[in-house]
Amino acid sequence: MKTVYHKADSRGHANHGWLNSYHTFSFAGYQNAERMNFGVLRVLNDDAVSQGMGFGTHPHKNMEIISIPLEGDLEHKDSIGTTAVIKKGEIQVMSAGTGVMHSEYNKNKDESVKFLQIWIFPREENVAPRYDQVSISEGMKVNDFHQILSPNQDDTGVWIHQDAWFNLANFTKGNGREYQLHKDGNGVYIFVLKGSAKVGEQTLNERDGFGIWDAESFTLEATEDSEILLMEVPMEFPAYLK
Repeated sequence: MKTVYHKADSRGHANHGWLNSYHTFSFAGYQNAERMNFGVLRVLNDDAVSQGMGFGTHPHKNMEIISIPLEGDLEHKDSIGTTAVIKKGEIQVMSAGTGVMHSEYNKNKDESVKFLQIWIFPREENVAPRYDQVSISEGMKVNDFHQILSPNQDDTGVWIHQDAWFNLANFTKGNGREYQLHKDGNGVYIFVLKGSAKVGEQTLNERDGFGIWDAESFTLEATEDSEILLMEVPMEFPAYLK
């Protein structure tokens, strides 16, 4: 088993006034040669958008872009005709593929929006752009893994063009589960949203990140009531990026 530990306070940080963003991996003005990606997981941004503000229309191409609201709601518009609002308890995916323009705004006048922005390299380039959004709160169990993303169109949660699986875990103190990886060559990046947990002897606190690869399984245990995101992704880049 190989691992990498990223403390919350080691992340890149940019406060633009309207946007307060923490970058687990290199992004925009934060560049760190040792923090470029975890396998095909390229971006993990922890964003807070102020009231009445947002990201103006901008382009993306050949990227699977996942948004998970943590507080408040965010309006999305794109060039393939989608207008939608995503809220806490939902997940959104946009396959940029051959190219798409989109914007994201906080239309609320009295609260900021906090959300995770996650980018993953797809297994193939130039797919047709697509959008999807589903609830991830339905069927959520305490002290268990709850799948919210996979490669399969008929599976639980959203699907993307990559051999990736995301799970949310709501664990009470002292409880945990063994996680079995779905595919050889994959790794798992663990991101603690709330609380604290342990993997082996490594303690993870709120907003810490911990990557595991060259392993078939591992055990995750909460050391206090916790909400944790697990992102299983291929560790090798697809052929078009080599």
